[in-house]
Amino acid sequence: MADQRVFLLSCPVQHYAWGKVGFSSEVAQLLASSDPLVHIQEDKPYAEMWMGTHPRGDAVISDIHISEKTLGQWITNNQTCLGRSIKETYQDLPFLFKVLSVNTALSIQAHPNKELAVKLHAQAPEHYPDKNHKPEMAIALTPFHALCGFRPVQEIVGFLHKVPELRLLIGTEAVKHLEQSVGQDLQAASSALRACFTRMMKSEKKDFEEQLNVLVKRISQEAAEGKDMTDSNGELLLKLHGQYPGDVGCFVIYFLNLVILEPGDAIFLKANEPHAYLSGDCVECMACSDNTVRAGLTPKFIDVTTLCDMLNYTPAPSSSKLFPPVTDKSDSCVSIYNPPIPEFTVLKIQIPSTMRSYMISAVESASILLVVKGEAKGNSRASKSELSLHRGTVVFIAANETLALELSSAEDLLMFRACCLP
Repeated sequence: MADQRVFLLSCPVQHYAWGKVGFSSEVAQLLASSDPLVHIQEDKPYAEMWMGTHPRGDAVISDIHISEKTLGQWITNNQTCLGRSIKETYQDLPFLFKVLSVNTALSIQAHPNKELAVKLHAQAPEHYPDKNHKPEMAIALTPFHALCGFRPVQEIVGFLHKVPELRLLIGTEAVKHLEQSVGQDLQAASSALRACFTRMMKSEKKDFEEQLNVLVKRISQEAAEGKDMTDSNGELLLKLHGQYPGDVGCFVIYFLNLVILEPGDAIFLKANEPHAYLSGDCVECMACSDNTVRAGLTPKFIDVTTLCDMLNYTPAPSSSKLFPPVTDKSDSCVSIYNPPIPEFTVLKIQIPSTMRSYMISAVESASILLVVKGEAKGNSRASKSELSLHRGTVVFIAANETLALELSSAEDLLMFRACCLP
């Protein structure tokens, strides 16, 4: 039905090996809460839930009154649902909304800008499947650990003094240039940082394996003796080496910031920003693309030369990587995460249990709403029946449509909404 513009979605799950297993996964918990007929296997990883129209994970429409089976098919036949600007620019949802549950580290990676994405897709479409860029944002649901962006040069130099194995791998001359760049202008620091990082990532396999084995042996001995491993980032090193033994990516912890997010904290990853998710659960939103350049901590295709050439080598402290939301001036229940790109904005909507009714306001684009906590009944002039909202429920809301809620539980209602704001 063309006038059915607010409806429930059933969203596909990806079972990547790095995902949290069974009910330890937020993805699995949301899935089980949304569909009591789903059987969660305790020995199976539940890594990602995809909410959108991506060809590898097009959401299924739950409403039996709608003839189209998937959201992508429905949008193709109902273009006005997107909103005028999105319809004219993209003809589809320009974002992919996800929930991630990370048990073991994802790859050392970055996403190309649009120009590089076109070039990579033309050269190797089997590895770079589309021409689009992939800026993305992660908002923590549980404590979430990630590597993100290059550390201040002084911190990296400190590790080079405390981790002689890394210093040997990079070489005296490159290390000396990095040391001399401390206190100089940003261009000099970035240039020296690029040289050191590239030498490390392009080192011969036998060389980095030798130095890594020596380092791991030394740190393991220090751990057994109860020594403080803070200076060598030893705890994280042993964890990553246990997950990816002999991988050069283990050394990256000395170059990239360790960022620890608490629930509601966010990071925004623009093009060419080096990063790796380490552990935890988050909601993630990105431009609708699957382009990732990887160079370590992964069994997938790696492209070290492309990664080293494309990265942003601007050093900055971990605090600069946080992307704080702003409170909606017209609604104190809404926190707005609005990155400097047109493809998406994420709204966190937290409604106190004392507020028994609430109106999901209209926005000028189609949106996807995820319920993380709480229960409510939803009514809309664009829905043929009352919607039951609870943990794990996913709702599609067409442009310029509202959804009236009646809260029905003693706990707050927590939701995240992906959309495009002007």
